[in-house]
Amino acid sequence: MVTRPSPGDDALTPVELNRALLSRQHLLARASLTAVQAVHHLVGLQAQNPSSPYPALWSRLAGFGPEELSEAMANRTVTRIAVMRGTIHLVTADDALLLPALIEPLLAGDLRRNATYGPPLREVDLGELAAAARDLLESEPMTPVALGNRLAQRWDTDAHALAYAARGTLPLVQVTPRGLWGRSGATTWTTTRAWLGREPVDLSDPDARLAALEEVALRYLGAFGPASVADLQAWCGLTGLGTVLERLRPGLVVFRCPPTPSGRPGRELFDLPDAHRPAAAETPPVRFLPDFDNLTLSHADRTRIVTDEHRRRLVTPNGYSPGTVLVDGMVAGTWTIERSREGTGRAATRAATLVVAPLEPSGSVREHRAAVLAEAEALVRLMADDAHVHGARLAA
Repeated sequence: MVTRPSPGDDALTPVELNRALLSRQHLLARASLTAVQAVHHLVGLQAQNPSSPYPALWSRLAGFGPEELSEAMANRTVTRIAVMRGTIHLVTADDALLLPALIEPLLAGDLRRNATYGPPLREVDLGELAAAARDLLESEPMTPVALGNRLAQRWDTDAHALAYAARGTLPLVQVTPRGLWGRSGATTWTTTRAWLGREPVDLSDPDARLAALEEVALRYLGAFGPASVADLQAWCGLTGLGTVLERLRPGLVVFRCPPTPSGRPGRELFDLPDAHRPAAAETPPVRFLPDFDNLTLSHADRTRIVTDEHRRRLVTPNGYSPGTVLVDGMVAGTWTIERSREGTGRAATRAATLVVAPLEPSGSVREHRAAVLAEAEALVRLMADDAHVHGARLAA
């Protein structure tokens, strides 16, 4: 693949930004990495849906099998925890000990501002609550409902708010079997200290916090760059990170977006000097991404991967972000799996069909129909490995 020269006075085009992002995300060519290595490189995988990391890695890694990731979860090399943007991610054990401390201001601010849970917590000492919740969860993992009910025995207020406060003041992992391949289970919490056997990273010292922010900002650029200050902040949910990139500027290269329609210079885009920036002529393959994939959520300006029109059409009233299909590097459709069953008992036949819904009636999905359906048929065999019959089709 051709690498674009070092930055000059010219701006990066949207296509160049697209190809750079796909390359960093291992979506131009599947990478020969382990699941754990990929989770580390991507600074975690969005995982509100416990099954989402499996298709995310299948689309990015050569020879990926779900048992590899499931085993890493079972042996606690990776785990699910609330980090960037306060949402559940699958991260490495090391990141589970670091990232919650880094985004603590985000979670603390949400507790104060939350319209539902903030009022019931006004008279609660959150430090005392965190200590009580830690004692309970380190003696026995609990569901949020069970934890809230136990805390309500001490604080006479809404049990759901108390459980939410525990999540916002403690680094809480969701324990297995939830998230294991082919397994299920209720959301059940314990602390990172109890689950991983190590203390969380202490970022109470301002210098230590700044060093951690710089390290994570560099990792973000390695997985999502080139990117602006606003992009970095949109990815992690924190604010005031301009000073972090300014401190890093001497060791970075800086590009610009194209000028605005009014003629103003485009915003600055920071990047690692040795990062791969493929030529715009690089042709991306069809790829399928799971719901809430960070590829579509980690920039303030997401037009490098999805047009504004399509992004608006993907937004649902409850904030759900569906699984998406990339054609020529851009979001061009969504996908779901439909299941059916014929017969009864052991003789029953289970079928699974992956249905692709193009975002444009006569757009790129239909132009690349054969490639889309081939990738869809491979994915449905992974995601519905319990079915007897597999298929794929385009929605009408």
